[in-house]
Amino acid sequence: MNTLIFATNNENKVAEIRSLLNENFKIISLLEAGIDIDIPEPFDTLEENAREKSEIIYKLTKTNCFAEDTGLEVKVLNNEPGVKSARYAGEERNFDMNVTKLLDKLKNNTDRVARFRTVICVTLNGKHNIFDGECKGDIIAERRGSGGFGYDCIFVPEGASKTFAEMSLPEKNIYSHRKKATQKLISYLKTL
Repeated sequence: MNTLIFATNNENKVAEIRSLLNENFKIISLLEAGIDIDIPEPFDTLEENAREKSEIIYKLTKTNCFAEDTGLEVKVLNNEPGVKSARYAGEERNFDMNVTKLLDKLKNNTDRVARFRTVICVTLNGKHNIFDGECKGDIIAERRGSGGFGYDCIFVPEGASKTFAEMSLPEKNIYSHRKKATQKLISYLKTL
């Protein structure tokens, strides 16, 4: 079995990725690997942040690993919150405050087109590879649903009537940006 450390402290993301991988891959979270660090995301692109996180964990552990960075990009807001999605309302990463800030900025706007973008960087034996996925949709005016995390309660993917927060994990995976990026990662891993 191939073991990979997933360079994240977000257990929701770990659960999503695990739901997509088969028994050929074992994913270990930072917590399970005994690593207690908050990896900074100092760059202006999802790609650079994903690479930085993966590289830090690889250098620390010498174990094959991957990291991801995800951003919600709202077209009318010049792709805000984008790379700052987790810290949109401040460094404390409070998604309730982030959602409130986004809804306030869109209050008088009818153009609510948005997309989630995920970039995964896998580091195998010190070599990096990048994979991405996106999910287009719209931001609704009020929170709906209690599942998911982050902006899931206000994002309805194209072709759906529910928010991500109203969907089960298998339903979310039909549309998921993270699933699309992960599928590219899996295809790559299978060629090794």
